[in-house]
Amino acid sequence: MDVEVSPTRKVSILGLDKRSVNDIVWCATTFGANRLYWIDGYVLCLEVYEKSFEHELKKKEFPISQICYAKFPKYEKIYEVEKSLQLPIVNVSDMKIFKSILEAILKSENENEQK
Repeated sequence: MDVEVSPTRKVSILGLDKRSVNDIVWCATTFGANRLYWIDGYVLCLEVYEKSFEHELKKKEFPISQICYAKFPKYEKIYEVEKSLQLPIVNVSDMKIFKSILEAILKSENENEQK
């Protein structure tokens, strides 16, 4: 899925899955992600490789390997996985790139539900 962020920038999402919040948080923790992202009632986990930044500089296109998302109505700064394991959640509601990504995710979800 390609997302237009601006006339000169594009984000390519190679994998997209709707999952439960607990599964996303556990996967992010075991994968080594150091944060999740919250926007307009959804939590997102992005898997991005270092080479993506080089690719963006050369091609003006930013590839994201995988995005997992779930409904998460109320923003929380920290999500506790277990008593000794917490994962920060960043509020990105005011960032254009995340707004564009969420719009594309919801559009894709609606198209899949209509099938």
